[in-house]
Amino acid sequence: MDFMTDRDVQKECDELRQRMGDMVEEMDVPQHCRTTFSTNHDEQLKAQGNTHYFITSGDKIRFFFEKGVFDDKGDFIVPKQRSLNKVGHALHAYEPLYKKVTHSPKVQGLAKKLGLISPVILQSMFIFKQPGIGGEVTPHQDATFLYTEPLGRVMGLWIALEDATENNGCLWFIPHSHNSGISRRMVRTPKGTYPMTDFTGREQTYDEQKFLVAPVKKGSVVLIDGEVVHRSSKNTSEDSRHVYTFHIMESQDTRWSPENWLQPTEELPFPQLYTK
Repeated sequence: MDFMTDRDVQKECDELRQRMGDMVEEMDVPQHCRTTFSTNHDEQLKAQGNTHYFITSGDKIRFFFEKGVFDDKGDFIVPKQRSLNKVGHALHAYEPLYKKVTHSPKVQGLAKKLGLISPVILQSMFIFKQPGIGGEVTPHQDATFLYTEPLGRVMGLWIALEDATENNGCLWFIPHSHNSGISRRMVRTPKGTYPMTDFTGREQTYDEQKFLVAPVKKGSVVLIDGEVVHRSSKNTSEDSRHVYTFHIMESQDTRWSPENWLQPTEELPFPQLYTK
């Protein structure tokens, strides 16, 4: 759906991208925290589950990188502006511009139209999908990582800050897959054990013919049910595919799993979406 007016598209999308560009210029990530991001089962356990940097990022703003952007010493082999996979997971809490967009009247109005009574914000991310190297995101369901009881209480809002096309890695979905439950979960392992997360179950094998492509224009928002199967291909183009995305949960009569990697903290409880 078209989320912003034509005037707002240029202004708000470009402002979000400009602010992120400034943040990248200012970033100083120690070499031991230079973590790559992946949705591949085994790569997740190796790259994320073993790192304190990832597991404690829910109430912070941290930088996650594409594969192959560092040499053996951990130094950049590409310009740092082209090195990032994403920034997360608390932009909505600590960056005023992102907080403003997340709590905007349009977002709140959309949530109310969907009948959400007490939605809270779980996490937020800026996804880069870098030209030429922006990695594939394999088929997955967000509820694998953001599990609730009952299911069906989590939704992603995926705001395209640039045109998302087949060439630069737009989203693909399996229609009606949100009705089939989930086949795996990422869970925290007992304190003091490694890796720090593990999976129960395995991702299913999906028929590629069932996926439908979903290109969208700059300024569009895609609503992603927590159980719908979706993916994106590698960015093989010369254009980036910048996105601001965040997840919300209907908190009324919902149990957030204490086994999820992402947990509210004293510093940052899950904030209410609706503001007075």
